[in-house]
Formats: sequence, C-alpha cells, structure tokens
Amino acid sequence: MGFWSLLEVASMPILQVLIISILGAFLATDKVGLFPADARRSLNKIVFMVFTPCLMFASLAKTVTLEDIISWWFMPVNIGITFLVGGVLGWIAVKLVKPRPHLEGLVVATCASGNLGNLLLIIVPAMCDEDGSPFGDLNVCSSRALSYASFSMALGGFYIWTISYQLVRSSATRYKAMKIAEEEEKGSKEPNKNLDSDEKSRLLEAGITENVSLVVSTEDDAGSQIIGFQGSKKEEHASFLSNLGGILHQILEELMAPPTLAAIIGFIFGAISWLRNIVIGENAPLRVIQESVKLLGDGTIPCITLILGGNLTQGLRKATVKIQVVLAVLCVRYILMPICGIGVVKAAAHFGFLPPDPLYHFVLLIQFALPPAMNISTMTQLFDVAQDECSVLFLWTYVVAVFSLTIWSTIFLWII
Repeated sequence: MGFWSLLEVASMPILQVLIISILGAFLATDKVGLFPADARRSLNKIVFMVFTPCLMFASLAKTVTLEDIISWWFMPVNIGITFLVGGVLGWIAVKLVKPRPHLEGLVVATCASGNLGNLLLIIVPAMCDEDGSPFGDLNVCSSRALSYASFSMALGGFYIWTISYQLVRSSATRYKAMKIAEEEEKGSKEPNKNLDSDEKSRLLEAGITENVSLVVSTEDDAGSQIIGFQGSKKEEHASFLSNLGGILHQILEELMAPPTLAAIIGFIFGAISWLRNIVIGENAPLRVIQESVKLLGDGTIPCITLILGGNLTQGLRKATVKIQVVLAVLCVRYILMPICGIGVVKAAAHFGFLPPDPLYHFVLLIQFALPPAMNISTMTQLFDVAQDECSVLFLWTYVVAVFSLTIWSTIFLWII
C-alpha cells in the first residue's frame, strides 16, 4: 500500500467528520438559526437515550458471536490499557498545565477516551479495499474488519459510558459544588441587617450559650467518654457501609445507562445462538426489530457530529482554552499513547496472547492513535459543563488527527 493511498484512506473519515461539523456550525450560526443551543441539548438527549443504544445493539448482535468473544479476549484488555494509560497521562497533564477546575475532568477524559466507534468502522474496512493490502482476501478481510470494529465500538462504549462518564460527571459535580460554596461564602460576609440587635444583646446571647454548654459538658463528662468511644466505632462501621453502598449504587447506575445496557443485551443476543436467530438473518421471525434498531442506530454518528459542529460556534466565540492545555492533549493522544501502544501490542504478541492475524494486530494498534471520542461532547452537554472548551479541543484534535492517523497508520503497517 503506497503512501498516497494510505493518506487517502486515513484522511477521508476525518475529513467527513470535519465536513459534517462545519455543516452543524453553519446551521447554528445566528444568521441561519436552525440549530440553537436548546435544540442541540434536546438532540443530545435523544442520542444518549435512543440512537447510541440502538447502534450498540445492532452492531453487536449481528457481528459478534461467543467464539469471537473468547478468541478476542485481549481486545477488552487492550482498550482498558488505553483508558488507563491515557487517564494517567491526562492526570499528569492536568497537574502540569493546571487548567481551570471545570476542565480537569474534560482533559483527563479526552486523553483517555479514543474514538473507537465511527472512525474504526470507516478506517479498518477501508484498509481492506486498497490494492496491495497486507490483510488478505477482500471479502474475508472486510467481514473480519467489520466484526473487529463493531466489537471494539461496543467495548469502547462500555468504557466511555462508565469511566469517561464518571470523570466528566465528578468534575462537573465538584465544580458546581465549589460555585455554590463560593456563593454561600459571599452571602455570609454580608453585614448584619437585624435592627433590633446591638453589641450588648449579642454579647449576652454568646454568654448564655457558653454557660449552657459549660454546664452540660460538666455534668455529662464522665459518661460521654465511654459513649463517645462506643459511638465512634459504630459511626466508622456505618460510614464504611454507607460508602460501600454508594459505590455499588454508582456502578449499578452506570451499568444501567442506556448505551451500556444496550451493549450488554447485544452481547447476550450475539453469544446465544437461539436468541440471535430470532432477530438476525433473512428467516428470523423478528428481523424487523433488528432492521428498525439498525435504522435508528445509523443516525448516531451524523447527529453527534452535527452537535459537535454546532457547539463549535459557541466555543469559538466564548471559550478561552490555554494553548498549554491543547498542546498537552495533542501530545498525550498523538505522541505518547501510540508509542505506548506499540510496546503493549508487541509484548502481547511476543507472549502469545494474540491470534496470528495482522488485521487484528492493526486494530489493537490503531486504538492507541485515535482522536478523542465524540461522546464526550454529549456528556458535557448532559451535565452543562465545559461545552465550549470541549468544542475547541475537538477542533484541534480532529484537525491534527488527519496527519497523525496517516503517519501512525504507516508506522503500524510497517511494524505488522
């Protein structure tokens, strides 16, 4: 595969994303006014609740079987490593560049979460269509490429809607709590407006309170030590159980998110043959369900990309992202992550963890070099935090990805 052919294959999906984003930005301008902020927010909720779950289920139930899940066991490990390495590097980047508090979760999530969905579905099968492809027969390669990409997309969605979702939500929660605390502190510093009180009355009230507390503490001092010691143990035990229950509740809530739940159901239908035969295939009695779900799922990528472009107009007008933050994200995603990916995949192949399939190796490698997941923009819209900054980060990361994906794809093919 020549350099210019590789350049075309790697750049076309990125250019498609940029073109649709420009259309969304144009529709959201004040002159056109067809895609205002309220419309983007409503469409985002539909994407989260309907389109994304349908895409997850349709892809998994059709292309992934139980044998595939068993033989591809390293792929979820590899994606988990991408999130772990990206998250650690993103946390280091946050400590170094010190972005504003509401951007911390966004920066870490952007570094950790790659676009394991639409880009893989376009890039990997397109690699099979090129002359001189190292991946074998065209038909067999295309089928395997679709299965790899669908499996990766579903796994990526699971990681994104648990790890990245939690990062963005926790950052938004901390930031909003900080803003509320600042407002309360500002309100507490206002002068006392009680006209009936004077200096003498305030001193008298303080003295009464002090005397009452002194009497109570003197009378109950003997028993309070014993009761307090026993009570502290109960409080520690109750606090531990409360924290454990909160963590379990949080995990269950994240697993019940519509995209994650749809991915789990898709895995079940793909792994169990009789369930699969009910909805998949020309003779399936309920094939209309699969076709309808697929029809809805096909709207996920265009809608997310239009929303991204629409948010971009607002971000360019208002957002102030330090150049150090943008450079840190670009460095993590397009320099450090691919280098780590080469080491991880080569080590896994050396120890015999991977099947002897060059296309499978290429998919594992390219997972480390992808631009950030567009679902992060959906999360910022859902929690109403850092939407403008997210658009600016995505603008630069996707522009640079046109060149970065080409370079790293060439290196990965040479390694394979």
